[in-house]
Amino acid sequence: MKKRVLFYCILLSISSLFAQKVTQVDRPKLVVGIVVDQMRYDYLTRFYNHYGNDGFKRLLNEGFNVENGHFNYIPTYTAVGHASVYTGTTPDTHGIIGNNWFDKFKRQSIYCVDDDRYKTIGAEHGGKKSPYRLVTTTITDQLRLSQQMKGKTISMSIKDRSAVLPGGHTANAAYWFQGKDDGKFISSTYYMKELPDWVKKFNNSKVAKTYLKQKWTTLKNIKSYTESIEDNNNFEEPFKGMDKAVFPYDLSKLAKKNGSYDMIKNTPFGNSILVDFAKAAIKAEKLGQTGYTDFLAISFSSPDYIGHRFGVDSKEVQDNYLRLDADIAQLLEYLDKEVGKDEYTLFLTADHAAVPVPSYLQSQKIPAQYLDKKAFRKFLDDKLKSRYHAEGIIENISNFQVFLNPDVLNQNKLDKQTVSEYLVEEIINYKAIFKAVTAKTMQNTEFTSGILAHLQQGYNQKISGDILIVPNPATISYSKKGSTHGSGFNYDTHVPIMFYGKGIKKGSSKNYTRIIDITPTIANLLQIAFPNGSKGQVVEEALE
Repeated sequence: MKKRVLFYCILLSISSLFAQKVTQVDRPKLVVGIVVDQMRYDYLTRFYNHYGNDGFKRLLNEGFNVENGHFNYIPTYTAVGHASVYTGTTPDTHGIIGNNWFDKFKRQSIYCVDDDRYKTIGAEHGGKKSPYRLVTTTITDQLRLSQQMKGKTISMSIKDRSAVLPGGHTANAAYWFQGKDDGKFISSTYYMKELPDWVKKFNNSKVAKTYLKQKWTTLKNIKSYTESIEDNNNFEEPFKGMDKAVFPYDLSKLAKKNGSYDMIKNTPFGNSILVDFAKAAIKAEKLGQTGYTDFLAISFSSPDYIGHRFGVDSKEVQDNYLRLDADIAQLLEYLDKEVGKDEYTLFLTADHAAVPVPSYLQSQKIPAQYLDKKAFRKFLDDKLKSRYHAEGIIENISNFQVFLNPDVLNQNKLDKQTVSEYLVEEIINYKAIFKAVTAKTMQNTEFTSGILAHLQQGYNQKISGDILIVPNPATISYSKKGSTHGSGFNYDTHVPIMFYGKGIKKGSSKNYTRIIDITPTIANLLQIAFPNGSKGQVVEEALE
């Protein structure tokens, strides 16, 4: 009897200790989420010897590095990536299926964060935005909910969608850079009635004008950039006013023909001004000093503008990442000073990667193609007219999805599924096409691996098209100069995932990890509820 009582006492003690461990959460004062727009994982390894010790290398050597991190859906676009990172789920659930997409109900193309119910704050235009099309919560929402809406969430980027979506529905503020003739950080009345004084002060300091007077030259001797192709080549899109895309780039001379302050977005100075703004926010908003856990979401957009114009293998992309490395080092140093080195937790990832310029791949005898959208649309219209003797059956083709016109189908007494299946059979025989499936296939079949599984994770029954298409690897609809993204192939899906700071182990993993696993990992570290649509898993090996 005494032994049994003793046994139960021991069990009770263990349970008490476990309960104490669960309830006593030592949260960081600040969580910093960094998303780099269009960052391939191999930029970490390819340019490693050029990086300093205090930026990417600090995160790699002192934090936890996921070497095999991937997006697990199609399409890999900016808005979709940011939504997926912060919700811990995929477009089939969170509802952001593109940057723009065809709205089947409004019968028009819409932009992911446009919302005419709100007004621009800080400029004449560019701020009628909100996250209302995002139908699930984010990690930023859950953090505020867990603290009874205490603590602050501040989100910022050069692009509006990259600021709005990470901030979720409950952000205290989201800011983005309005270029053109403004050169200011602006917001929406969704968040506030007017800009805080510190933002006004930042905008009035004319820091953007300072950057617009700069010359973009290489940070190091260009001859040392042996990890990229020759500067003078035929695979890059020059700025207006230049015959060739070659260093140096004099912003003061080029700005007038290239959108004035928009010129900053297309250079590494877009990263630098965002770090300047982030530092001002940390100071003015007292982030990490509110007595609660705050969240700062920073999304660097300029790498995407640079990648689109110059391509994966360019000297410009290489120099951008060396400069971004220095900017991140500066940000980390500031966080150490203002918040405390062991008082914040940070993750860094990307919203997608990018394909090498197909025309460059072709020059190296590597299979790559360009898909002509107009020719493809004509091919489909001709096939449908020949088969059904009707015009206008296709209402829209966008994001490699085909939307059929219900009115035309009804008028001609055509069955949508029959027409869809016929089109799939024709599409799959078209050059440059790898896969084509109907929406009904997505609804009735569960794909557990391969490219069709990625396609299914990006298919949203309510808002996606009637037919989904996957082009061949290294096949894009784009200019033959510069590059893009959007596929479910490794060149678009393999991105950095790094955790750093309080509660994070030093180390690395080669295990396949999905981008949607970031949010559950941070939620577990904070001991808060996962976002309501989350289906990711905790990266246990990253946590202390």
